[in-house]
Amino acid sequence: MTRSILRSVRLPALTTPWTDTVTADRSLLSALVRGFGGGPVHLLDPAQFSRNARSFAAVFDEAGVDGTVYFGKKANKANAFADAVADLVTTDRRAGRSGTFGIDVASAGEFRQALSAGVRGSDLLITGPAKPAELLALAVRHDAVVTIDSPSELRALADLSDGLGVRVLFRVLPQPETSRFGMNDDELRYAEQLALDRSADVTMLGYSFHLSGYSIPERRDQAGQLVERLRAARAQGLAAGTISLGGGYPISYVPQEDWQRFTGESAHEFHAGKRFDSYYPYHSAITGAHALRAILTEPAPGRKSLAQFSQDHGISFFAEPGRALLDRAGITVFPVLGVKERDPGMIVVNGTSLSLSEQWFDTEFLPDPQLVSATTPAEDRIPFFASVGAATCLESDMLTWRVIEFPHRPAPGDFLVYHNTAGYQMDSNESAFHDTPVPPKVVITYVDGRPAWELDRPTSN
Repeated sequence: MTRSILRSVRLPALTTPWTDTVTADRSLLSALVRGFGGGPVHLLDPAQFSRNARSFAAVFDEAGVDGTVYFGKKANKANAFADAVADLVTTDRRAGRSGTFGIDVASAGEFRQALSAGVRGSDLLITGPAKPAELLALAVRHDAVVTIDSPSELRALADLSDGLGVRVLFRVLPQPETSRFGMNDDELRYAEQLALDRSADVTMLGYSFHLSGYSIPERRDQAGQLVERLRAARAQGLAAGTISLGGGYPISYVPQEDWQRFTGESAHEFHAGKRFDSYYPYHSAITGAHALRAILTEPAPGRKSLAQFSQDHGISFFAEPGRALLDRAGITVFPVLGVKERDPGMIVVNGTSLSLSEQWFDTEFLPDPQLVSATTPAEDRIPFFASVGAATCLESDMLTWRVIEFPHRPAPGDFLVYHNTAGYQMDSNESAFHDTPVPPKVVITYVDGRPAWELDRPTSN
């Protein structure tokens, strides 16, 4: 059944040659789904991750500044991406470079996973609003950099250090922010004095900050303010020389013209009249490494660029991208279980919305899923309009509330492929609900044009 009148704006996902090749190989998708129990599977492309990471590092080189790209580990649990960072570090060491790549971790489990991948402790950055003693102890033992969020945390770390000189950054609370992250001016002054008093125990490298959203000017302005704070800290005798720019580098999931068409429409059809107040910006004019370049090289009015400040004052930078390093580095495949031919229809897939974690933020993962059909559709097949529901017994368990235009009616045995799910979507919210297995992560590579797959190695903490 189709609708004669329906407002449906298509949002086709941006793809890569890897994703196009994988999704065109229905026999590969069938073998993987069947081999792993008939449920959904996450497919990974670590080579795309490495290309993204290299593009960030190239920006530092082009800007003439020293910089380190730390992969925000929270964005994906897969060992394959930690392994990719280890490979990048090793390649750079062989070329006589060091300190270009690392991993941003926020738990003892993530710390140990990074170590098990072969990333040295000195290439790890620890973040988080408060760190347990176990994580601080790991930082001391392995010479990791710790982002300090409170004076009490600095004191606890200094006591654990006991003369080893663990490296720290002070996280600044931007004003007039109300974030739970960072220290205000009074706390910073106290922490700076404590760092001076405990200089045998801690080495203060510089400052970091956390900003919500994806504003390039706000990040540039905040970093510019920290240049002055760095200079003041140096005048006190602290060895401050680094500013961490944090994360928040947007990526584009869909083409510009489609996103503009979607945002320009005031009415969209959703299952059960569902409405959302906001969405991730699924297209941005400046994305990924280009956003980092703009932060570093485009000066604020009446000021030098951050790159110029760096060259004048010997300042280095950290970047902590998560989603941006995972851009188009993974897809999620859901088998179709059944179709309800309503007006509009409902497609039911094997799996849950917990594998599309954007729902956790009370919003929708908007890029259209791709239908991979068992048969080549005939030319006279007509479009099929439907939302996508999960296989659980929860009314609200919907993968896609929005009514999507599919090229034809799906059938059991077909697949829906959600593109670009590696960044936060595929496992931030995973659960073995209904006692079903968590979807496996599978690395797909091509050797002489033929696919080879490998199950992501299990995490061992």
